[in-house]
Amino acid sequence: MARLATLSEEPVSEQDKKRSSSNKWRKWKWISLFQKKQDLKILLSVLACPLFPVPLPLPPHSIPPHLSSSAHYIIQHFTAATSSRNFHATVKNVFATGNLQMSAVDHLGLSHSGCFVIWQMFPHKWLFDLVAASHKVLAGSDGTVAWRHTPWLRAHAAKGAVRPLRRALQGLDPLAVSAVFCAAQYMGEKQISGMDCFVLKVSADQKDLVERSDSTAEMIKHVAFGYFSQKNGLLVHLEDSYLTRIQSPGTHPTYWETSMSTKIEDYRMVDGVMIAHAGHSTVIITRFGDNQKTGPAITRLEESWTIDDVAFNVPGLSMDCFIPPKELNKHYPHEDLDWRSPLHEA
Repeated sequence: MARLATLSEEPVSEQDKKRSSSNKWRKWKWISLFQKKQDLKILLSVLACPLFPVPLPLPPHSIPPHLSSSAHYIIQHFTAATSSRNFHATVKNVFATGNLQMSAVDHLGLSHSGCFVIWQMFPHKWLFDLVAASHKVLAGSDGTVAWRHTPWLRAHAAKGAVRPLRRALQGLDPLAVSAVFCAAQYMGEKQISGMDCFVLKVSADQKDLVERSDSTAEMIKHVAFGYFSQKNGLLVHLEDSYLTRIQSPGTHPTYWETSMSTKIEDYRMVDGVMIAHAGHSTVIITRFGDNQKTGPAITRLEESWTIDDVAFNVPGLSMDCFIPPKELNKHYPHEDLDWRSPLHEA
C-alpha cells in the first residue's frame, strides 16, 4: 500500500489556498522577470557592439609586400566586386540605420526588437547607438580609445589598440574589410551555406592580447575567419572567437569562449558601392573550468539584422561627434573585463 501523505496540523481554508496560489504566481513572475532581464543584459553585452580582433592598418588601403598571392587575389576580387577601389579617396564618412531582432535560444519567447545607428569617419572614428527593450547601449572610438556605455557598467574603455566595430565588417564598410584582411593568412577553400568560398584568417598578436589582459583576466586568443564567395567575390560569412582565462586570488580558473558566426547577404548598390543590407548572427558562449562537475555551461544567442538606410559624405559630421564621454574610466577596474566575459558582467 502506498504511504499516505502527512496531514497538516492546522486546517487550511479556501482563503489560505488562494493566498498560497497567489504567492506562487508572484514568485514565478519574479523569477521570469529576473531571467528576462538577465538574458537581455547578456544579449546586449555580447551582440550589441563587439569589436573586431585586429585594428585597422594605416593607411587602410595599403597591401603589404609579404601578402600571399592567393590572399592578394581574394582581396583584389572583393575590391572589384564591391566597386570600392577608390572608396578611401571619395568617401569621408558613412551613416547607416538598421533594425534587429535578438533572442536567447535557450529561453523560448525571449526575443527583443531594436534599432541602431552607426556614424563612421574614416579611418578610425565611429559612433554606435542601439536601443532594444527600453535599454540603450552606446559605443564609440575617437581614433585613440574605443569605449562603451551600458546601463549596468556606465562608460568604460576597451584595452589594447583601437579596433573597428564588428558590425562595420559585416559588409557595411568594404574598405575596412579589405584593410583587416589584406594581411590575412590564406586557409584554403570551404563550402558554406551552399557556396564555394575562399577562407582568410586574421588573429590578434601576442602583444595586443597582453595589452587587453589584466591581473584577473587573460586574453588567450582572438581570431577571425572571412569567407569570400568564389563566384562573386563578396564577403558572405564572418566568424570570430575569443578565449579568456579568468582567475581571482584563491579561486579556480574559469575559461570563457565566445564564438560568433554571421551570414552576410542582400548586397545592394549604394552610390556605386556594394553594401550588405541583411544578415544573421549565431553566438555560442561556453564556460568551463572553475572545478565544474556538471560540465561546461553553454549559452546560445541569435540576432537577425537589416540595414534600412546608408548615406555617404553626410555634411556636418565633425570630430566633436566622436568625443568620448567625460566619465570614461581609463583605469580599467577589475570589474570591467573589457567586453571579454559578458556573462560575468551580467
